[in-house]
Amino acid sequence: MTTSAVPAPPPVSGTQYVIAHGEHRAVVAEVGAMVREYGVGGRDVFVPFGEDEVAPVFNGAVLLPWPNRLADGAYTVDGVTYEVAHTEPDRSNALHGLACWVRWTLVERSDDAVTLELALAPQKGWPFQLVTQVRYALSDAGLEVTVTTRNVGAGTAPYGIGFHPWLSAGGATLDECTVRLDATTHVTVDDRLLPTGTEPVAGPYDLREERSLAGLDLDDAWLDVTRDEQGLSWCRLGRPDGRTAAVWMDGSMDTWQVCSANHIPHFRRGGLAAEPMSCVADAFNTGERLVRLAPGDEHTVRWGATLL
Repeated sequence: MTTSAVPAPPPVSGTQYVIAHGEHRAVVAEVGAMVREYGVGGRDVFVPFGEDEVAPVFNGAVLLPWPNRLADGAYTVDGVTYEVAHTEPDRSNALHGLACWVRWTLVERSDDAVTLELALAPQKGWPFQLVTQVRYALSDAGLEVTVTTRNVGAGTAPYGIGFHPWLSAGGATLDECTVRLDATTHVTVDDRLLPTGTEPVAGPYDLREERSLAGLDLDDAWLDVTRDEQGLSWCRLGRPDGRTAAVWMDGSMDTWQVCSANHIPHFRRGGLAAEPMSCVADAFNTGERLVRLAPGDEHTVRWGATLL
C-alpha cells in the first residue's frame, strides 16, 4: 500500500501577488483582491495581516456591489424586493457587499502592477451579473488603484463601490496620531449606523485642519469633499515617526468613511480606516449617489495611497 503525500494547503488568503517599485512594496491577496500589505521603505502604510489569516477588519478589501451597510439586507429594483444575508446580524444589516470573501482571478501581472478580475455571479438576493477588474500599480508616487465594473447581464443593476484600507499608526497608538480629512459635510446616523441626514462639519467631525485623534470616536461618513490642485481629496494620518500615511481619491468618488475602530474589540483602535466610496450606507434604498448600471454599462473609479 502506498501513501501519496498530502499537498500543503494554500494560504487562507489565497495566492499572493507581490509588486514593488523602488521603496514601495505591496502584497495583494487572491481572496477579496485585498491589499494584504503596503509599505514604503519598510514602514507600513496599511495595517497588514497574515497570509494565513482571515482579514480581521476587511483590511484593504474591495467593497461591491455596495459599500458600507444595507438595511435589513433588503432593497427593491423595478418593483421586486430582494434580500441578501445579514452579515452584520447585531444591527440587522448586510455589510460591505459580496466580493470580499471570494477568489479573484489573475488577469495580468508585472513587477510593479497586478490586475485581478471577479465575475460576480447571480445568487440569492442578487440576480445581476457584473464583471469587475481591479488594477494595483506602484510608482514613485505610491499605490494607485483603478477599478472598472461592467454589467454583462440583462437587467439594470444597482451599484456602489468602496475600499477599506486601514492606515497604520507606524507602531504608535492612534491617540499619538493626528487626522485630517478633506470634507465639509458630516453624515448623521442612527444606532444601526444607517444615514439619517447631513450637517455641516463641527466639533469632533470637523477634520478640515489637522487635529489629534486622542479621544475621537469615529465611524462616520463625510460628503462635499474638497480637492487639491490635482483634483484629489485626501485623508491623512499623521504619526509620531514624522511620516503621514495618506489615502486619496480622484473625482470618480466623493464620499469618505473614517473609522477609528473604538468598538471593534479584537482590533480596538488598531489603525484608522480611510475609506473612499462612491456612496454612503444604504444607497440601494435611499438612492443617494447610487449608480444604475444598464446592460453593457461600465463604471470606473480611481484612488491611491502613499507615505508622505
